[in-house]
Amino acid sequence: MTDEVLASRSDRRVSESKRSRSKKAPSKKRSVLLFIRDLLIIFVVALLISFLIKTFLIRSFYIPSGSMENTLQINDRIIVNQLEPDLIPITRGDVIVFKDPGGWLLPQAEIVQNPIVAGADWLLSVVGLSAPDSNDHLIKRVIGLPGDHVVCCNALGQMSVNDVPLNESAYVLLPAGETKVSAIDFDVTIPADSLWMMGDNRYNSKDSRFNGETAGKGYVPVDNVVGRALVVSWPLSRWEWLDDYPDVFREVEQTDTGAE
Repeated sequence: MTDEVLASRSDRRVSESKRSRSKKAPSKKRSVLLFIRDLLIIFVVALLISFLIKTFLIRSFYIPSGSMENTLQINDRIIVNQLEPDLIPITRGDVIVFKDPGGWLLPQAEIVQNPIVAGADWLLSVVGLSAPDSNDHLIKRVIGLPGDHVVCCNALGQMSVNDVPLNESAYVLLPAGETKVSAIDFDVTIPADSLWMMGDNRYNSKDSRFNGETAGKGYVPVDNVVGRALVVSWPLSRWEWLDDYPDVFREVEQTDTGAE
């Protein structure tokens, strides 16, 4: 009798153990599926937030040329604030990314990428970490706003805005021994809703001065502005905020205030 009872209890323990294992297996599988689902949700939400930020707030661009040296170096990556000019007004001295007004850039050869690289580049561009269209944009410094009278050069080689000479030594790169901030002289009045843009590397920048024969006569429509460059984000050794040098243009702004 005792042997039968022990056998019965042993059978029950084995049976209960099997039921317990059978319950745990689906439970573990369900936990893994829930974990994967949560990861997918987090990924999609993060992608959506990044897309909205890239669309309305900031974008990343890389620098393909030396026209803004020494402020920006070739292959630097920058973060651009897209709230300017829609919500934040453009000011003189801002470093601005803008779409080609027409004729500033030479036709670009199509870049051929393998499907994996192209897919990764597209995904990064969606979240603003890559800029496959950087070669279709330009980056220069705002010198003249709508209505400004910009002239170069005076006896000291300086440029003036609204009869105020500018000391641009803080950011302009000139050839050794050169004092004129522009290799060519010019005298322009900026039309409404347009900007006069110049590169910091003055003797190596195809900017407003050299596009007078294009449809826009060298002026950049405000509507073409993508945003203001805020910071050099890569390489990390060059991480820095980009200055708009308000002191350079302070007297010009004071003249604007006095005119009002």
